[in-house]
Amino acid sequence: MYASITPFDLVPSNYITLDFSKENKELEHVNFEDMESFNAYVFDKLKAKNVKMGIGGWLENRVVYNQISHFQGTEQRSHHLGVDIWMKAYSPIFCPENCTIHSYKNNEGNGDYGPTIVLKSMAANVFYLFGHLSLESIKGLQNRKVIKKGEHFAEVGPYPENGNWPPHLHFQVMNSMEGKLGDFPGVCAASELDHYKTIYLNPHPFLGLPEMD
Repeated sequence: MYASITPFDLVPSNYITLDFSKENKELEHVNFEDMESFNAYVFDKLKAKNVKMGIGGWLENRVVYNQISHFQGTEQRSHHLGVDIWMKAYSPIFCPENCTIHSYKNNEGNGDYGPTIVLKSMAANVFYLFGHLSLESIKGLQNRKVIKKGEHFAEVGPYPENGNWPPHLHFQVMNSMEGKLGDFPGVCAASELDHYKTIYLNPHPFLGLPEMD
């Protein structure tokens, strides 16, 4: 049984799912390069439903990345490899099980993770990546430091220090870091998806969430 990583229980009364795929026609009226517009869209949705969090993203093919240069290249990266938990800046984040700090880094740049912490399970070959944190979250850290199950170890970052996103946590679970430190792809191109499916674990069981369409 994993500890909740959020300050609110992940039960249906506390969250709604947010859809950033092309099927959501509301997104045609959102300018994702304008942080005020993007932020208002997310948190107006939460306010309208009187919930604490918005959740979604596992393997979602997102249109949001079409407007952000960080995801452009020889092939568009648009498949989201983690779960996003949209909630207020400075919301506390807790450790799901007994872990050690594997690595951490401030992944600077518009659209990147910003401050990021990777934890390594003490019980299995499992790595947890927490992205879009506050700068305060990575101050004074040391690799291999033990973080206990349920311990408050980080917080959601505000924009722009969180990679310039509406405040949220990017959470993903992997069975390998492929030698990387403090960073691992959270979005991939269609041609890379089969490879990353061998590395990424479904994060829903770790969060106590049901499967999402």
